Amino acid sequence: MKKIILLGATGSIGIQTADIIREHPEEFSLVGLSAGKNMEKTRELIQEFQPEIVCVQLAEDAQQLQKEFKGILFVHGNRGLIDASTYEADVLVNAVIGSVGLEPTLEAIKLGRTIAIANKETLVTAGHLVMQSAKKYGADILPVDSEHSALFQALNGEKLEQASRLILTASGGSFRDKTRDELADVTVEDALNHPNWSMGSKITIDSATMLNKGLEVIEAHVLFDFAYDDIDVLLHRESIIHSLVEFQDTSVMAQLGTPDMRVPIQYALSYPDRLPRPTAKRLDLAEIAQLNFRAMDYERFRALKLAFDAGREGGTMTTVLNAANEQAVAMFLNRQIGFLQIEEFIERAMLAHQTIASPDLETILAADSETRKTVENMLK
Repeated sequence: MKKIILLGATGSIGIQTADIIREHPEEFSLVGLSAGKNMEKTRELIQEFQPEIVCVQLAEDAQQLQKEFKGILFVHGNRGLIDASTYEADVLVNAVIGSVGLEPTLEAIKLGRTIAIANKETLVTAGHLVMQSAKKYGADILPVDSEHSALFQALNGEKLEQASRLILTASGGSFRDKTRDELADVTVEDALNHPNWSMGSKITIDSATMLNKGLEVIEAHVLFDFAYDDIDVLLHRESIIHSLVEFQDTSVMAQLGTPDMRVPIQYALSYPDRLPRPTAKRLDLAEIAQLNFRAMDYERFRALKLAFDAGREGGTMTTVLNAANEQAVAMFLNRQIGFLQIEEFIERAMLAHQTIASPDLETILAADSETRKTVENMLK
């Protein structure tokens, strides 16, 4: 039985990860979890799974839970996240949102743990540190995002040097059929209405701007060591083909499936095995009837172009891209800025930054913090 630590247990990926653990109690045991401020859902998970360690954001919540649940270790804050991530286990599922997941991941890697990574910001912000550390300590990094899981599966058993191109698919998000002029007055509620996937608010906004796909491009570069010129994005509105790999003989391998995040989550937990999912909806291509594809318009989806630009620049520029986006999306969700200002603020932050090549962790954290202040000041 694999012991699982789940960071971000009350978020969208976390809840679906709990579903997989629930479906396979003979295979997985949830020994630890982290949550933010959703104490109602946290209590439900504690009561059901009886973990050994739980991290919450606030000290007062940890103290209250400690009174309610004897025999469980409660920790809090960033230090608590590291305590939870390094607790005795086989697999760490990093499903937190934002760069807060970076340090816990690096500490777990030092213990040689398998990392099931759904926190793309960790790889975008400091991918070179993560992969170098994983190689040093013998830790496996397994992708949970549907796109990267698809690439991982398509490459499984193949020689990586014989693959020539990675093709990530994108649904286009909530506004895929709108022109840029029509985006000027869209609301938060409009942006949160994703056509295919059920995700958290931050990721759904990122999908609407297409910055989410940009982060995935950088993540693919980090995970599979492909040049940015050899990574493409294809608009595919049905979200049935999750990604493709083209090989040097022009053969193309694609991974298909219904839009259900539980599939790549389970594969990351069970790898190298595949477990049954008797309750899942099976893919019926006859019912779908047709699949549509369209070349990506980088003028229409400017945030995606910014991500490619940041990736090619490298160094601390990807940290700036991610931090500026996190700050701008939070402002949009708080109704402080308009939708199109998200990418405007990202671009301004990138233009203001002097890139530092091959940064260490301290430099990355400093760039992250400074970028957030820069974006905050843009409101003034």
